[in-house]
Order: sequence, then C-alpha cells, then structure tokens
Amino acid sequence: MADKRLLLIDGNSVTFKAFYALYTSLGRFTNSEGLHTNAIYGFNTMLETMLKNVDPTHVLVAFDAGKVTFRTKMYDNYKGGRAKTAPELSEQFPYVKELLAARGIQTYELPDYEADDIIGTLAKQAEANGFTTTIVTGDRDLTQLANDHTTVAISKKGVSEIERYTPAYVKEKMGVTPEQIIDIKGLQGDNSDNYPGVTGVGPKRAVDLVGKYGSVEGIYENIDDITAKKLKEHLVADHEQALLAKKLATINRDAPVEKKVDDLVYEGPNREDLIAFYQRMDFRTFLNKMDFEGETPTATPGLKDIDYTVLTAENVAALPDFSADGCEFYLEMPDENYHTSEFAGFAIGDDDQWWVSRDVSLLQQAPLKDILTSADIAKQVFDAKRTYVGLNRLGLTLAGVDCDLLLCSYLLNTYDNSNDLGRVAMEHGYDQVATDEDVYGKGAKRAIPDDDEVFFKHLARKARAIEQLRPKLFEGLDENEQTQLYREIELPMSFVLARMEIAGITVDASELEAMGSKFTEQLAEIEQTIYQEAGEEFNIGSPKQLGHILFEKMGLPVIKKTKTGYSTAVGVLEKLAADAPIAENILRYRKIAKIQSTYVEGLLKVIHPEDQKVHTRYLQTLTQTGRLSSVDPNLQNIPVRSEEGRAIRKAFVPRHEGWQIFSSDYSQIELRVLAHMSHDANMQEAFKEGQDIHAATARRIFKMAPDAEVTPNIRRQAKAVNFGIVYGISDFGLSQNIGISRKQAKNFIDTYFEEYPGVKAYTERMVQQAHELGYVETIAHRRRYLPDINSRNFNQRSFAERTAMNTPIQGSAADIIKIAMIRMEDAVKDMQATMLLQVHDELIFEAPAEEIATLAKLVPSVMDSAIDLEIPLKVESHYGPTWYDAK
Repeated sequence: MADKRLLLIDGNSVTFKAFYALYTSLGRFTNSEGLHTNAIYGFNTMLETMLKNVDPTHVLVAFDAGKVTFRTKMYDNYKGGRAKTAPELSEQFPYVKELLAARGIQTYELPDYEADDIIGTLAKQAEANGFTTTIVTGDRDLTQLANDHTTVAISKKGVSEIERYTPAYVKEKMGVTPEQIIDIKGLQGDNSDNYPGVTGVGPKRAVDLVGKYGSVEGIYENIDDITAKKLKEHLVADHEQALLAKKLATINRDAPVEKKVDDLVYEGPNREDLIAFYQRMDFRTFLNKMDFEGETPTATPGLKDIDYTVLTAENVAALPDFSADGCEFYLEMPDENYHTSEFAGFAIGDDDQWWVSRDVSLLQQAPLKDILTSADIAKQVFDAKRTYVGLNRLGLTLAGVDCDLLLCSYLLNTYDNSNDLGRVAMEHGYDQVATDEDVYGKGAKRAIPDDDEVFFKHLARKARAIEQLRPKLFEGLDENEQTQLYREIELPMSFVLARMEIAGITVDASELEAMGSKFTEQLAEIEQTIYQEAGEEFNIGSPKQLGHILFEKMGLPVIKKTKTGYSTAVGVLEKLAADAPIAENILRYRKIAKIQSTYVEGLLKVIHPEDQKVHTRYLQTLTQTGRLSSVDPNLQNIPVRSEEGRAIRKAFVPRHEGWQIFSSDYSQIELRVLAHMSHDANMQEAFKEGQDIHAATARRIFKMAPDAEVTPNIRRQAKAVNFGIVYGISDFGLSQNIGISRKQAKNFIDTYFEEYPGVKAYTERMVQQAHELGYVETIAHRRRYLPDINSRNFNQRSFAERTAMNTPIQGSAADIIKIAMIRMEDAVKDMQATMLLQVHDELIFEAPAEEIATLAKLVPSVMDSAIDLEIPLKVESHYGPTWYDAK
C-alpha cells in the first residue's frame, strides 16, 4: 500500500484532557440517562479533527491496562499521590471505547505496560514498514518518540488546538533532541508521575547539563569537570536516583504488543452504530454533521415525530381558552436583536396539543390576543423579556408569565446561558428539539426553512420542550432554595428591563456629529505631531510599522517583544511616555480614535429613525455574578475617566424639551456588602459613622492617628487595597497596581487583615465553602458553581478561590440593585418620570423639571431600603439637562 499513514492515539491522556477542558467550560454535560458525556464529546471532537488532518490509512487508540506496570515494580510510588479519578470521568471510559468501535477504530491495552509503551512499540514497527506516523496525546512525555517519520501532536488548548512536535520543533521548544528528553527527566524527575530526579536540578539546569554532556551517563562520566560544589554533591548523592528516573521516563519500544501495524487498517465508521451511539449520547451536533442522504435536519434520527395543527384565520377561534392549566407559547424571531428582528412564526399549546403558524397577525386577534394579555392565564415561555418586547411591537402587552425557561436554567447553573432553546434543552437532558443552527444554518447561510413541515415541527418541538422541562427546572429551583430569587427578583426584573428597553433613551445626533468633527480635527493634529516626532509618515495603526519607528529608528528601549516583533501595547507605551513624547501622543491618538469609532460613529448607526432613541438590550443571563450586560449598543462601557469619553454623555438627553436627566448611584456598594457579609466591626464602624472608607483604611494600614490628614496618594493606595482584597489580590498584583515593592504590598495586606479580621475570616470561609460544596451564593441565594475549585492545576484552583471570595460580593450588589429597580418602577408608576438605564450601580431617569424634587427624595429612599444590611446603604443623586450634567 502506497503512502501508508498511521494515527496512534493515547486514549487515557486525550480522554482526561477532554474531560477537564469541557467540564471547566460547560459545567454540566449529561445525556438523558444522566451519563456525563463531556469527555466522550471532547474525545470525538479531537478525533474528527485528527482524522480530517491526517487522513490515516491505519488507526489505533491505546489505553492503560491498569495501575500496576513494570514501572511500579521498579519504583513503588510511581504515579503515587495522584488524586482518585473523578467518578464523572471513570464512567465515561467504556463509552469512549464504544464510540471508537462504532467509528471502526481498534483499541488495545496490555497488562503491565502503559499506553505510551504500546504507542512507542507500534511507532517503531511502523517506521520499519514505511509508514508516516502521527501520535496524538496530551502528555509531553511522548515527544521523545518524535523523529523524521513520526510527529507527536500535543493537545495544547482544550482538545481542538494541536501543537506538533517534530525533532526540529523539540529542539527549538525544549532545547534538546527528542532522544535527550529522557535524560532531562532523569535529572529533574517528574512531579506528575511522582518520581524524583537529582536534588536542586530544575528544567533550565537539566537542559544546560544535557546540552553540554549529552546524557545522564555522559554527565557522570565527566563528573569531575563540574565545578559547582553544591550541584556536584547532589549529582553524586543522587546518582542511582537519576539513573532510575531516566529508566522510568523511557518508553519501552519493544513491548510484547500482539497487534501488528498492518492489522490496523481504517475503513471508516459503521454508520448505523455511530448514529445509534450519537442518539444515545444526545450528540445532536455530531448527528447533524452526518450526511442523511437528503433528509432535512429535523428529520434526523433521534427526534420523535410531533403532531401539530396549522392556525389560520378560519380555525383560530377553535383554540381552547387555556384558563384552567395555562399554556406554552413560543414566538420565533430569528435574529438576535429582537427589537429589529422579523417575526417568523409562533407556537402555542399544552398537553401535547400544538398549534403553529407563520402568520403573527393572528396574535393581534381574539382569542390569541386575550390569551396572551390575560394575567389570569399562566404562560410558559422560553425568554420572557424577548417575548414581551416582540409582542409589544405587535401592539400586545404580555401578562401572566409563570415560567421563563431561560431564566430558570441560568439560575440553576450560570454557565447554562445559551439563548438557543435547543442547546438549553440538551443541557438538561432533553433531546427532542433541534438547535436553531441545525434548522436555520449559521452565519451568512442562516435562513428560515421554506418547507412548512420542517419549520412547523421545529416550532411545535420548541413549545413542547418548554412543557417537558418546566417541572424539572422548577424542582431544581426548589431544591436550591432559589424559587424566591426567581419569583421575586429575576422574573419581575425581566419585565422591568423589557419596558426600559422599549422606552429607550433619546440621543442628540447633531451633538454626536459635532463631537465627531472635533475629534477628527484633534486626530489630524496629533497625527501630524507624531509624524514630526518620527521624522516620517507611517501607519500609526500598524504595530509593525510603529515598532520599527520607536525601537529601530528612534532607538527607544525595548520593553517587551512578541512572536511577531516589538510590543506596542498600552503598558509598553505608558512606560515609554515619561521620556518619549511620541509614545504619549500615540496613546492619546488611540484613545480618541477608539471613542470616535466606537461611540460617535457606533451610536449614530443605531439611533432609531422614528423616535431618535437607542434601544439597548440588557443581557440578564450572561454573567456569572448576576450583573447585567448591555449590548446593541453597550451603554455601560462609555468611558468616564477621560473628558473625551465623558463628553459622549452630552448627547444623551430627555425626550421632551425642559425635562431633566436624573441619576442616582450606590456609593461603594461592594465594600458595604463586604462589611455586612464579613460582620467586621471596624469596617462597619467606619460606614455607620459616615467616614470615608478609603481614608479610614489608610489610617489603619499606615498606622496613622485618627485625625491625621490622608493625602490623595495614600488614599489611592488604601483604595487599591480595599478593592484588591475583595478580588483576592496577591502581593505581586498589589505591588503592580500601586507601584510599590512586593514586600511593602505584603505588609499592607497583612496589616489590612490584622485591622479587619472579620474580612480575613470571610475570605477563608468562602473558600472553604467552595471547596466543600463546589459553589458559593449571594444574599439572595444566587449560585455560582466553581468546577476548578479542587483542580490539581494551581492557577485554575487559585482563580476559583479568588472567584469564591468575590462572587458573593459582586453578586449580592447585583441582587440589591435589581430589587431596587423592581420597587422603583412601581414607585414612579403614577409619575411622568421614566427609568431609562442601569449602568452598574447607577440608575438613570428622565423627568419633567417639576418632578425632580420628588425624585431626589423618592429614588434614594427606595434604593436605600432595597435590602436590610447591618450597615446603611448610601445613594448619591445628580441631575441636569443631559446625562453628562447628571454626574
């Protein structure tokens, strides 16, 4: 056989990698039987990539046969100390092998040997038989097998990004040849496999020694040439240990493998078996990648048939009134932005009776209009805010929503935040509805099916999915003590947000255009200044050209280099700016150019031509903390630290002449929440006495007298400590933030915890709770799951621990402002004043001038009393003819 290509896969390593990659990013990932499937899914993703890239003629996946091997006989504690395999992973190994069988791929394991040895032996055999071999693994130990005939592909990120190790790449990346990797292991040992090398020899020293002497044996043959006294002592003392470590690291390439490479012919999958496997695993994405010989996506095996009735003007009157048990309702608007999306159709029904239509005008007529607008008929929907805005565009006011499936799913696990009903259903083990991508396609090819049967079945399945999942999700909310959070905060909040989005905020286009002209002039001036300083014209937006000017032509000190050349990032330019005016001008140019493109030009594009307003969308189910996000356009990110950024707010005005923009925001709400949750007496005292908390902290950590003056710089440092503590900041992080040494930063943090012992106890308590429960909660029982909290990876675990400290604080602040917004809408219902925006801890209103005095008393009183904390909340208010003037 000409051009023989062998693909060898390290089954254990890739399965482990897939499990942790998808477990981290997706949280729960189970099929309808409750089987965890993230490792199987990830393994299959990798497999598809490698089969496509390698196009192998022969394939084998090798697995470890057990924990006892010839290496454990050589060294009792080989791979000792490893955490027990998670049961969620262990249960998936048999199914990975079942997947491989369905794909027509052979598997093999050999008692007393590891998968590495099987792979090494077959790769050697393949080389002798004229094969080109690719080895896929997540374990860099196998890079020792790289040669002119064998490439080792390491899964670098998750399971999809591959790093290919050839002999040249090994030399470039690791500084040694593939054959010398075992010598490196002999010297430094291997923490993962739990065997020691030579005391005090790390990776860099090991590479230096092997580079100089060629091997472990070469080092000991020249031991007298080594002049470093301590190193020589360790080498002599650990001689036997080094030889043993090298032996343990060496892959056995002559293992008694019964398989012959010529027997590993790959002829492709058993189609029926693979389809059945995908159905059982609920792998709709993989199912829909397969060629089903002209069948439509929704006819994919695995979706049961569904009956439906097409509604028309002639039969719509025959609909039941649903007053007894309520109904499921789904309004299809295919575009993400439901303020502008076309209407594709709708489905309504209950108890497996479904009515569907493309004609949304039917919703404006009885009986559908009466059903949807009645507060007495319970409606179960997927996304209440989206549905409310859509129906509002049709002249209807949705009422009586009982279940918002998207909100329920999000509260149960904040990682389940897809806006696609099909994907949300899959996350909860329900596979009887296709994803929108399955039916409509994606990107530019996205289109509503012309085939009525395909489209109507999809709509009916969506409505049925809401019916089927509602009891399960409501039960989950009860178990998590989150029903109150759903009923009293999140569900009513969705309608508050819907009405704010519909109201929109007026934008003065002429003001924006004037700003744009001014910014264009400023950019032209700065551009000419930069050219004069550089001595030539160049593309300021090109990092490559800018790097040439700054570091080659002008000879400025190189701060940082990247793979593609010199770094011209903000941090680099800021360091250069003190001595090089050109760097400061480039920073200013970038800042103004971004404001011009993002906010001036960006906002002008989204002003609605009919009402001269922008109608942002608030994402209620996106963040892990419960904070709201704003998109289309993002009104929460308008810069406030520069005058040019703040000036954008001058374009936001009330809808009527003579009205005012009124703004109220919580003062230091996160620190007040911290004072409440930590019960720290000193922090609470400062807030109760109305002190400046940052100045109070400064006096404590700098050991100042109670009445001593706190300079702005000292206050700034104390502020950085206050907020840094909440985010679990390290001494290194704090030192970088405020420009002090790590030793000083550590002293600040230590002193802070001495002065605020309740805060220290709180952080320790949250981390411990996260380790024990796997999640933390806010005041309102909003949960955030932390899948990496017990990770063996230090960085992942540390990040999860910092998140455990911070999430209850940020999340509780989100809970508080949501409660305030719900109460605020009710408080102003008899006024002309309208709540328009929420920006982090700030609420923005528009109102006639005569109502401003009332708002100035009403808004703070509602916001202050949103929740009962151990210390008072504080609200600051401002108003003026524009949003700019209200700050």
